Amino acid sequence: MARFIAFYLPQYHPVPENDKWWGKGFTEWTNVAKAKPLFKGHKQPHIPADLGFYDLRMPEVREAQANLAREAGIEAFCYWHYWFGGKKQILERPFSEVLASGKPDFPFCLGWANESWTNKSWTNKSSFAKEGVLLSQEYGREDYIEHFNAILPALKDKRYLTVDGKPLFYVYRPLSIPNAKEFIDLWQKMAVENGLEGIYFVGMSFSTSFRPIGNIGHGGVKVPPIDEAAKYYRHILDLGFDAVNSRGNARAEFIISGRYNTFIRALLRKILKMDMLNKYDQSLINSYLFTEEDKWSNVFPTIIPNWDRSPRSGKNASVYVNSTPSVFAKSVRNAIDIVKNKSHEHQIVFIQSWNEWGEGNYMEPDLEYGIGYIEALKNEQIKHL
Repeated sequence: MARFIAFYLPQYHPVPENDKWWGKGFTEWTNVAKAKPLFKGHKQPHIPADLGFYDLRMPEVREAQANLAREAGIEAFCYWHYWFGGKKQILERPFSEVLASGKPDFPFCLGWANESWTNKSWTNKSSFAKEGVLLSQEYGREDYIEHFNAILPALKDKRYLTVDGKPLFYVYRPLSIPNAKEFIDLWQKMAVENGLEGIYFVGMSFSTSFRPIGNIGHGGVKVPPIDEAAKYYRHILDLGFDAVNSRGNARAEFIISGRYNTFIRALLRKILKMDMLNKYDQSLINSYLFTEEDKWSNVFPTIIPNWDRSPRSGKNASVYVNSTPSVFAKSVRNAIDIVKNKSHEHQIVFIQSWNEWGEGNYMEPDLEYGIGYIEALKNEQIKHL
């Protein structure tokens, strides 16, 4: 049976930094509540149902989320973890309280969102506004040691998700780590010294990109290939990661819009600072989401219930239309088929996401479909028992 892990965003409580940068009381709900339709038939805003506009400082909210995820057949939450270096963290309170309290009694792992925050990280003020860094992501050996020691209590918690007996640690931007091998080797050594069997490192990779393989964003753009997923995944594995979390949505968009057309639009957006709203049919996205490489034992694919980033990005967003629980159910079915021949430990499918409401990307109940996405995931798993 497939092991579904859902990404979990903790930005549903105010913090001083967000108060300063985006206004007093800013949370993810700020963008969600002010969203407006941008074209005929555009469904905005999305309004939460059962859980309401919650505050993650409340333990009963976290318990209710776990109950819903358990009902859906989700094995664990992957909590986004923001560690910038120099012991600087942000949005850590919800997970810290989960860890300290022992509740909810629901499996988890940590996903290191290792990228700098800018003045456009959570809201696109204007395409013409100069982008500035608010929190810079830093790296270094001493910081790796501090980082490991900070999360060691979580790694040793009985609820922490394991693969092959090792706690799973997810890295969002594996190519951004200056010397990934040094980082991985150090943590593996420290893990064994602290009584663990090691760390199971998972790095994220798109199945294609505008950038050449190994390029982290400094020049060298190209028309994206659509048949080189193996090269992208092997590059991450060669850095020392145990597995790749594959994401196929960019490739799907390139195929649907045409690679050259997409490339030209991206250049226009970058050079002329033009806002460009991109619409895609969710069913079409799903049909191109996976590649043959997703069947590799050490590649864990991603499914997307819905997507609409306009609450954060305005007209400079991608929107997947016609997203419904029944469309999602078919994608779940395809994902289960992709991983069915792997060993149980490696039958992992990531769900993007549990509660990214500002990206219109969530499993939680809303006023339109209620618990429809939760039931879709649950029912597809029942069919494959």
